Amino acid sequence: MKMKTLRKAVRWGFAALLPLELVLVLCVAGGVRMPPAVRAAVESAVHVLTIAATVLLALDHHRHRRGGLDHRSAFVAALADTVPAAVRKLTAHEFFLSTSFVRWAARRGPHGVRDGDLPVPYAPGQVAVTYGFLFVCIVETVGLAYLIPWPVVHTVTLVLDIWGCYFVIALHASCVVRPHVIAPDGSLRLRYGALLDIRIPADRIASVRLDRQFPSGKLAAVDEHGVADMAVAGQTTVTVELTEPVRYIRALGKPAEARTFRFYADDPAPAVAALRAGLSTDRTSGAELTDRDRDRIP
Repeated sequence: MKMKTLRKAVRWGFAALLPLELVLVLCVAGGVRMPPAVRAAVESAVHVLTIAATVLLALDHHRHRRGGLDHRSAFVAALADTVPAAVRKLTAHEFFLSTSFVRWAARRGPHGVRDGDLPVPYAPGQVAVTYGFLFVCIVETVGLAYLIPWPVVHTVTLVLDIWGCYFVIALHASCVVRPHVIAPDGSLRLRYGALLDIRIPADRIASVRLDRQFPSGKLAAVDEHGVADMAVAGQTTVTVELTEPVRYIRALGKPAEARTFRFYADDPAPAVAALRAGLSTDRTSGAELTDRDRDRIP
């Protein structure tokens, strides 16, 4: 009971303190002088929460070690006990977003694609939407920079707008450098930037077909029929049906399970051919791409 109460106190403490810290940083950047008492109170709260979180992490780590885990696994498990899944997922996403942006800017090629793998790009399908949204963000940034007269509000808005522009570019960059991947054995790795990474073994794939759909659900959300859509610009072009469901983690850390995946490929025919080539002989007899298949993709 004490551990549960301490864990809740640490979570709510950080949830309340982080926005306050952001406001204070922006106020200092905007030239606003903070009263010494306020600064001392915030610093004391940070120290107390840091000590409490360290103690909680150490206790959880010791508990998992007694359960038989090694040091690294125990640390990961202890971290998962305290930090909510959505926070862990978003923190990791921000990190991988930055590394993807650097890889894209340095033209280092796709991530996670080995010799013999077939990369399946999907980012070209959202270029128009992405750069249209980026244009709107830039216009908003420039417009608000001239219209807002209050220094603090001006600084806060400018920082948020610049970060928004960076986020749009980095998200697109992560989609460019992290394409879907088809391995030589026919296994499939579905991704959407740094948000999603779903691995489907070759022996789980029952059938593959060209199939243009226009789903309206959320990214990788599973409907009542066990279908998960990974649409780009509101459409998918390939449908993969499995012999049994595959479990994965959605963008905000929520686990899900799907038996059919529909995803977008900029050039779907080679992707379907590569997946079918990876199927065993008894499952691929008569499964070559036909003219009817190709006609289904306008």
